[in-house]
Amino acid sequence: MGFDPSRDYPLGTSRPELVRTPGGIALDQLELHGDGVEASELRVTPDTLRLQADIARSTGRTQLADNLLRAAELAPLSDDTILEIYTALRPGRSTAAELEAWAARLDGHAPETAAFVREAAHVYAKRGLLAG
Repeated sequence: MGFDPSRDYPLGTSRPELVRTPGGIALDQLELHGDGVEASELRVTPDTLRLQADIARSTGRTQLADNLLRAAELAPLSDDTILEIYTALRPGRSTAAELEAWAARLDGHAPETAAFVREAAHVYAKRGLLAG
């Protein structure tokens, strides 16, 4: 049976076999207090985020879908890298060149997020929110 965004929401209830941990354990097989379950297994995967984006898009929630797709791109990155990106995107924290450097770093594996960083740089420039 294929995935149908209009019928398969919520994924955890309707299609738990589609939701897997980073280590590949299916949601319906996951035991929170089971042997060998570590905190890293409780993180959302890029695949699950993409499925959630499909669901959001099917209901007309395009901004949410776009956010979920960017989250899917960022999910494999380290927490430290995510925090660095978040900090760089805070108004007044980065120059246009610094934001472009982040966008260039993200281009290869996170093109939607790279475009978002470039859009932020453009808006910050127009509103005077770039660092000195």
